[in-house]
Amino acid sequence: MKLYYTPGACSLAVHIALREAGLEFDLEKVDLASKKTETGDDFVTINSKGYVPALQMDSGEVLTEDQVILQFVADLNPTACLAPPAGSLARYRLMEWLAFIATEVHKGFSPLWNPASPEAARQQAITQLGRRFDFLSATLAKQPWLLGDSYSVADAYLFTVLGWADYHKLDLSPWPALVDFRGRGAARPAVQQALKAEGLIA
Repeated sequence: MKLYYTPGACSLAVHIALREAGLEFDLEKVDLASKKTETGDDFVTINSKGYVPALQMDSGEVLTEDQVILQFVADLNPTACLAPPAGSLARYRLMEWLAFIATEVHKGFSPLWNPASPEAARQQAITQLGRRFDFLSATLAKQPWLLGDSYSVADAYLFTVLGWADYHKLDLSPWPALVDFRGRGAARPAVQQALKAEGLIA
């Protein structure tokens, strides 16, 4: 398998999951501005959507979208316990969290990434993210991970998008449960390995 990624982007969640699952994979960095991979390939020919992550399987097929790839990776090695069994209520709870992170938190950062966003739109986005952080904190103040005591691919995804708060200078101190969650996530060996491989830490 090969993961097409951009350092620190949402593809980091898949990178973490692959390492947590103990799977073998290659990495290829993508410059999203030029749509070129580090080997000079046109990334749009690999993923016509033009964004990461993209996971190319040994068959040549390419899977996209964090919510889907994360579950695919978890299912490749069920013994890693990164997702509850398919068909269980707990699995639907995982999917519920993945959908919330993708649509309410991940996409909630969109106006902050756009330099053309008016200041009013940026402030509205920050306010809305604060409401989402309130919701997440209510769960993470009671348990270490989104599904309870067990780490899952949803935690890898949330860890990744919460990392963007630093880049945009959003203070997470009003949500100590999220600060603690990030600390627990960062301490995991697979997370450290992924961050180092992407050049995000020394």
